[in-house]
Amino acid sequence: MSQSLIVRGAPQEYECRVGAWDELEEHLNRRKIKRVMVLHGKDSWEAAKPYFPELLNIETHFIYYGGECTDEHTQTLKQVFEREQLDGIIAVGGGKIADLGKAVANQCDTPILILPTLAATCAAYTPLSVIYDNDGAMDRYDVFPKSNALVLIEPKVILDSPIELMVAGIGDTVAKWYEADAMISQLAVQPIEIQVSVFAAQKCRDVLLSDSQEALNAMEEKEINQAFLNVVETNILLGGMVGGFGDDYGRTSGAHSIHDALTILPESHHQLHGNKVAYGVLVQLVIENKWSEIEQLIPFYRSLGLPISLKEMKMNLSEEDYQCVSKRAAEPHETIHYMKEKITPEIIKKAMIELERAMSSK
Repeated sequence: MSQSLIVRGAPQEYECRVGAWDELEEHLNRRKIKRVMVLHGKDSWEAAKPYFPELLNIETHFIYYGGECTDEHTQTLKQVFEREQLDGIIAVGGGKIADLGKAVANQCDTPILILPTLAATCAAYTPLSVIYDNDGAMDRYDVFPKSNALVLIEPKVILDSPIELMVAGIGDTVAKWYEADAMISQLAVQPIEIQVSVFAAQKCRDVLLSDSQEALNAMEEKEINQAFLNVVETNILLGGMVGGFGDDYGRTSGAHSIHDALTILPESHHQLHGNKVAYGVLVQLVIENKWSEIEQLIPFYRSLGLPISLKEMKMNLSEEDYQCVSKRAAEPHETIHYMKEKITPEIIKKAMIELERAMSSK
């Protein structure tokens, strides 16, 4: 890993409170943005619409994002943006909508304002996009030199979001600690920015282990409580800080490489991103021979309904599937090589099979 660190600590502005979206026009006016593209989804847009403010003196172009964050969609939206002579982008939705909005904003050199409808990833916070191929497999990460202009979180919208997406977000964010620790523990000296990343990563794990159940209760009862707010901000803000301050050391190592590799199997596409990452954490811990950590995590996973095995994700891998996934996870560019262990396809395959065997009795 390179020793050079670039800190991308936070969006230019961030706010999380009931009623935050009501100030959207004021935020646009302060930025002298008059003509915006509002990028949105389908189901998430239906949920967001009652809270989305009427923009009285702003020209708005509402556009469905197209279902995926791909290079093709980015180019299509760039053309629309330029043709309509717009001067800002608002992304209203989940991670893929935020990522697509950021990719288009980077191409058009324009501000991106993000109004998340889920707390399933830190996508709203971070200046990077995950780009997918047209067949649904992950292609790459693009990291941008400009921060997101604004993140506005309306907790009521997230309170109404599907509980399984919040659970997936918890799975994705608890991984921050395990993946960052695998890299940062190798450093003889931890610069201040790395120490901030470690603090955020540990805080992710601690808050989620203590508050997740109460946060999910809040969603079931449709009543905001402090635990719910804590988990929302952990998944978005704290999760974003880990990579924002740690750069490559705070992003992904083993768990996400396992996730990325699983995306080559069509039967993985119905599984949520965070569920596959949560499973990847366990595979990573097997490689690290940290079975006591796995034992500690199992009750937490069980309480939330996170998968502890491929079988629980309804994925029955053939010998050939195991070969393909482990080979893909061990490709030279994959972040799993940031772990201190020497990684080969055989080591990954062995860990996946060992985990499957161990979890079959749980």
